[in-house]
Amino acid sequence: MTDAGALETLITQQVVTAMKAHDAVRTTTLRLIKNALKNKAIEKRAPLTPAEEQQALATMIKQRRDSIDQFTKGNRPELAAAEAAEIVVIEEFLPQALDESALQALVAEAVAEVAAARARSPQPKTWAQS
Repeated sequence: MTDAGALETLITQQVVTAMKAHDAVRTTTLRLIKNALKNKAIEKRAPLTPAEEQQALATMIKQRRDSIDQFTKGNRPELAAAEAAEIVVIEEFLPQALDESALQALVAEAVAEVAAARARSPQPKTWAQS
């Protein structure tokens, strides 16, 4: 999402789709996301950048994880399950984290590039003492 408001537009479209599908949990969660982003933009008094949008979504996920812990400790598994369902919907709008094998492949590629660049670059001359 490069331009400001693209995420909000996408969420608005998703709300309509969820409403047509009669998916109450998804509709409610999408509305919560939309309101959180709108409140953040009002607080900032400017459109949100994609990084700020991601930060707001990450904050929402953290709040729900804390709620899950509290509901689990309070022996309320049905409320914990509802919060977990909301987390699944929110995570759809965050970039996917790399798994360990993909990260290792990127590191290996970077190391190979550095090694190749070093092999091509001229080496400093060593001064031989006579």
